[in-house]
Amino acid sequence: MGYPFQYIEEKWQAFWAEKQTYKVEQPSDKPKFYVLDMFPYPSGAGLHVGHPLGYIASDIVARYKRHKGFNVLHPQGYDSFGLPAEQYAIQTGQHPAITTEANIKRYREQLDRMGFSFDWSREVRTSDPSYYRWTQCIFSLLFDAWYDKKEDKARPIDALIQHLERFGTTDLNAACDDDTPSCTAADWHGMSVEEKQIFLLRFRLTYLAETEVNWCPALGTVLANDEVVQGVSERGGHPVERKKMKQWSMRISAFADRLLKGFDSLDWPEPLKEMQRNWIGKSVGASVRFCVENSHREIEVFTTRPDTLFGVTFLTLAPEYEWVNEITTPSQKAEVDAYVKQAAQRSERERMSEVDRISGVFTGAFALHPITNEKVPIWIGDYVLAGYGTGAVMAVPCGDQRDFDFATHFDLPIKNIFKNVDVSEAAHTSKENTRIANSDFLDGLPVAKATQKVIEALAKNGMGEGATTYRLRDAVFSRQRYWGEPIPVYYVNGQPQLIPDECLPLELPKVSKYLPTPDGAPPLGNATEWAWDTTQNKVVSNDKMDNKTVFPLEKNTMPGWAGSSWYFNRYMDAHNSDAFASKEALAYWKEVDLYLGGSEHATGHLLYARFWQYFLYDFDFVPVENFAKKLINQGMILGESAFVYRIPDTQTYLSKGLCKGKKVIPVHVDVSLVSAQNELDIEGLKKWQPHFAEATFKLEDEKYIVGREVEKMSKSKYNVVNPDAICDQYGADTLRMYEMFLGPIEQAKPWNTAGISGVSNFLNKFWRLFHNGETFVVSDDKPTKESLRILHKTIAKVTQDIEQFSLNTSVSAFMIATNELTNQKCNHREILEPLIVLLAPFAPHICEELWSLLGHNESVTTASYPVANPDYLQDDTKAYPISFNGKMRFTLELSTSLSKDEIETAVMQEERTQTYLDGKTPKKVIVVPNKIVNIVV
Repeated sequence: MGYPFQYIEEKWQAFWAEKQTYKVEQPSDKPKFYVLDMFPYPSGAGLHVGHPLGYIASDIVARYKRHKGFNVLHPQGYDSFGLPAEQYAIQTGQHPAITTEANIKRYREQLDRMGFSFDWSREVRTSDPSYYRWTQCIFSLLFDAWYDKKEDKARPIDALIQHLERFGTTDLNAACDDDTPSCTAADWHGMSVEEKQIFLLRFRLTYLAETEVNWCPALGTVLANDEVVQGVSERGGHPVERKKMKQWSMRISAFADRLLKGFDSLDWPEPLKEMQRNWIGKSVGASVRFCVENSHREIEVFTTRPDTLFGVTFLTLAPEYEWVNEITTPSQKAEVDAYVKQAAQRSERERMSEVDRISGVFTGAFALHPITNEKVPIWIGDYVLAGYGTGAVMAVPCGDQRDFDFATHFDLPIKNIFKNVDVSEAAHTSKENTRIANSDFLDGLPVAKATQKVIEALAKNGMGEGATTYRLRDAVFSRQRYWGEPIPVYYVNGQPQLIPDECLPLELPKVSKYLPTPDGAPPLGNATEWAWDTTQNKVVSNDKMDNKTVFPLEKNTMPGWAGSSWYFNRYMDAHNSDAFASKEALAYWKEVDLYLGGSEHATGHLLYARFWQYFLYDFDFVPVENFAKKLINQGMILGESAFVYRIPDTQTYLSKGLCKGKKVIPVHVDVSLVSAQNELDIEGLKKWQPHFAEATFKLEDEKYIVGREVEKMSKSKYNVVNPDAICDQYGADTLRMYEMFLGPIEQAKPWNTAGISGVSNFLNKFWRLFHNGETFVVSDDKPTKESLRILHKTIAKVTQDIEQFSLNTSVSAFMIATNELTNQKCNHREILEPLIVLLAPFAPHICEELWSLLGHNESVTTASYPVANPDYLQDDTKAYPISFNGKMRFTLELSTSLSKDEIETAVMQEERTQTYLDGKTPKKVIVVPNKIVNIVV
């Protein structure tokens, strides 16, 4: 009979909730430890067994640190703004808040059942107005800030205004729009209020600007790149076009260099840091300007290879480049217009990924080479993107393979500027041992010296200079959605004005429907009360809008990453109504000591969160630049999908063994309909989905055997395993330990329910150490030295494993110790009591119960962590490998206390030694105590 896990788990979960066992006391004299999981979006499907992997690992560490005497903050909450709830609202009319609340309730039930030590008193929800009030405040702070490159930090916009009033833009080194004009102090004072506002938008860290977006007219919204597939919307298959729209953006590019340098002090996985480095994409080279022939326009390009400037044979502009229409000649206009329209229907992702696709059109215009003054034809091509760099590239076919392919395809000249290099078949892209040729004053120079010379020449004639650029683009912040944080802005004469902080939160209004309006405005355009009265400082009816004292509010909402970019700070002081967290709380907790989450957030949440933290640090709102000291990316738990095999154009399905040599279509089926032997429940399948009801199934040996494949665990693949079912059958402690036992936390591993029985058996065996049949029996007698050795070796092993995050090997250590103690029939309190504390972080329910049965009135969480006694970590004996001429022949168990001579004597007296010597006298006996013995014959 197994231990009564259902009773035990319900009992102790109720105890923890009633006693608020995991509520954090603050302030505290204890050292702090802050462990955090990336909070979940509460989807309608609930959790599957893959979701808790990181939560279990972090919970083990949190519980371990409590035992070690730390004041542990281990909070949880919900990233509760999200598109699925809005889509459900569009379909049903049900407010997203209702859907979200129901989903959160389901998540909470599942999380509580798994015994997590979360401090639920600090729960946050990004969709709660009391939370997003502070998200809106941070937006306002960003709006009223600029980036001072001299001081390398964000500063209040008032400091910029003071500089402009005194000096204009002279001696101003600020992050700003590329086309920001210079101005004198007199120019500034001569501007109207509105002109000043427009000018300042070029510097603000959150700003309105024309941005290239994926626009779907049918859906009336902007789509992210991953929502566009082959030029149509993923949802509904509607046409999508690239167009410029006025959008809110965040000037994250100003922080690019700091984001790169910040890695030096971060204990984060190197692959993730490399992903962010590549995303930020620092490049050092030169900015070069080409004058357009018969025009006042200049085309600026950035190149990492200024040494190849004499190899330029054409320029390529992005189809969206702002002067394409202006410079295109009449004879080329029709062709260019058609190409621009075609390119607008393709997403940036498609254009970047289709490297083998070559297309482009000649504009009919020419630029002038900045040094030779030779005419250079200007083309457009969709492999150049307006949002990357300047939207223009100088094409050097001999030194860049893509340029080479383009030139070859369109029969454009390829000028060879490399000494003793053949470029007739492919471009020469290497810098090593390369010398320049056919390049005037650069001839014979290596790349580095040629680069320096070209930059000097460009600077001298005013056509360029050395430059550093970043691939990182400013982040588009507007979303044409309903279910998101309202942007706290109203408009006066088209210019954005902030709603005062004391009037926040600006809450989402009621709307009649959640789709865009008929004229294409975002869903907030459906609100009848969405105007701001500046005399009363409140939202009023649209009917009162007069553009004198009552003005229109912003109709876009914030993106999903806004609320998750600072939530880790809110947990430090979750109920503070005067600030997002008090100075005292921030000074105590400082940063997250251990952060767990998936690497898929590398260039999203983790990048934006670093950006916002740097900004808040610059304004002295937080005490540290980096919000998370250590980060661990947990791997996925993969599902084992099941497939049936349909003959095309029929409703006949072949068992797996009958498919060989036949054309079949694999179809996912629910894994719950498949036995451990891969046999399909055909009747269950017919009831599961209607289209299987009339299907024919061809069997082998009177069974239908499904195919299996390991894939990402997903509802759409019907391979999801519900943790509730595992808890029902085996208990939460078994689930927790099995997920850890599957393998290293960082690696992906397949789920196999059949394997869980081993962990279940272990916990039952552990329970029986304390019981004789049904009776709880623990002895106060002195344990054997061998039992003490097992205990202290296990303490040392598990402690080291937790510190190194090798939690899978900890589970193995517990199993080995339990087996050895069972064989010794050990039931001694001196052994079992510390063993309970050691196991408690992994299996808290069973350990609470056993701790209570030992007579303790306090929770096991209050117990001090056991310390390994070094006296018991050394073995009394050592199995020596005995070698003859370096070849090991047998092992001999000897006391570790023996001297070198005593070891040699014991070996030589061994009967097996004499057998191998066969009467010969050893030339030498090499003894290395506690290592080896080698007899040289």
